[in-house]
Amino acid sequence: MSNISTPRTKTPPDAKRYYTPAEVEAHNAPYDLWLSWNGHVYDLSVLAEERRGDPLLVPILKNAEGRFLHVPPPLPRADWDVYQVKTPWWQDKEAYCIGKLGSKTRKIIIKNTLTQDEHTIEVCVEEKLSAIQDRYMALNSHAKGYMWKRLGTLLDMTVTLEENGIKDEGPMMEKLGMDEENYLPTIHLYFSDDLTVA
Repeated sequence: MSNISTPRTKTPPDAKRYYTPAEVEAHNAPYDLWLSWNGHVYDLSVLAEERRGDPLLVPILKNAEGRFLHVPPPLPRADWDVYQVKTPWWQDKEAYCIGKLGSKTRKIIIKNTLTQDEHTIEVCVEEKLSAIQDRYMALNSHAKGYMWKRLGTLLDMTVTLEENGIKDEGPMMEKLGMDEENYLPTIHLYFSDDLTVA
């Protein structure tokens, strides 16, 4: 038997949270299983553990790490019963839905002016800057103790990058045949000397 770690506890749902396709793809094992379906992201780890060995789980496991498309058997089968489950997982948002799949992602550079650290992160276009800040906390646990600026202007953490005037120039770069990776927008973090935020 393979060495499978214990399933983690169910992630609390957060309908406002957006996930990138890369984040969904990273959860691709039977004990850590995420899928996206109809624009929502589902954590099916608990379901997979509860139904270990169930043949109905096979299509889900085959599509771990991404978008799910359900296709019934091509020929009539006597053992095919769509009514075995009272509430299918895709309709049980309270139990399994953990957020939404971002409609588009873009990369940004976040530069800490105090330490000169620079990180390129992928974010969803729908995310407000406060959500991007939460995402960045994995790289800098004191990110909330910094002022976030772009070209010297203090950014509004309650709106998106686009609403802060940081336009997505990816389509224009593609049209011009330029590599978008060479022209990513940079957000500068300025230490605000507030050690109470951690």
